[in-house]
Amino acid sequence: MGSKGLTRPPRLRVGARIALVAPAGPLLERDDLTRGAELCRALGFEPVLAPNAGNRYGYLAGSDEQRLDDLNTAVRDSAIDGIWCLRGGYGITRILSGVDFAALERRPKAVIGFSDITALINAIAHRSGVVAFHGPMSRKGLTPFSRSHFERILTSPLKAGTLGRPAQPEGVLVSEVNRIVTLAPGKVEGRLYGGNLTLLQALIGTEFLPLLDGAILFLEDVGEDLYSVDRMLAHLRMAGVLGRVKGVMVGQFTDMKRNTSDGALGFDEVLATYFLPLRIPVAYGLPIGHVDDQWTLPLGVEASFDATTGEVQILEGAVE
Repeated sequence: MGSKGLTRPPRLRVGARIALVAPAGPLLERDDLTRGAELCRALGFEPVLAPNAGNRYGYLAGSDEQRLDDLNTAVRDSAIDGIWCLRGGYGITRILSGVDFAALERRPKAVIGFSDITALINAIAHRSGVVAFHGPMSRKGLTPFSRSHFERILTSPLKAGTLGRPAQPEGVLVSEVNRIVTLAPGKVEGRLYGGNLTLLQALIGTEFLPLLDGAILFLEDVGEDLYSVDRMLAHLRMAGVLGRVKGVMVGQFTDMKRNTSDGALGFDEVLATYFLPLRIPVAYGLPIGHVDDQWTLPLGVEASFDATTGEVQILEGAVE
């Protein structure tokens, strides 16, 4: 059993059969399926393409019934060792209530993805009691940084220890992606939960949001206006979510628009509004989210977060 009663899924060994599913938005290029399969093989796994993974229904990867069937088939198939999402986009919340969480509880397996998949992995941790993984999608190649963290978390039962930082691009003094900023110093231990801010907000008031008391919350997003980020954080505060966590790790808010016709605030000013009154450790700029170099983070696993240095340690194995 994992921390606080969560079950660790089996580690991904060489030869593991990995279901490649698209439970949300459609694939953007015809080669995405090929790249996903090639990435699996490069990692030593055997790819199993879901029947409807290449479908398109408007802004969805097939109908709700098709996407749900692909996901549940992979969940229930005892010959499948892990489930790796090909893309996020939009669509998980349309089918979340139909996911066979009981089957995952009976036979845990690693489920991996981020962005829109945030809703799925948090629901798995909460409803199935199984550690799930916020990590890269399978349709894109992994940088050496992302691959090393993916393998450290998913292929070994040993604790991953301190997570590394992306290398500084040559000739760049301080890149925006690699700039870790301490908003409130301090060090804290707790269970990791989080993901895409938009999707976490969408889970408020549902049966799928984990209990976040004493958790370390991590956040990321893409393509949002700063005022929209402000509004979502306000909702988390009004719903009592922020008041329950012990620390906040803010990742990348990629392609965020900061100005409106009414004026502008700084991202740090918005973060300070919601997090400084909590008197908990907070830092932003971590390698989480829509960036090439990103961590794989196991939901529900004990971790240590030092907001003063931006250092994160995984304190226990995430897989058996």
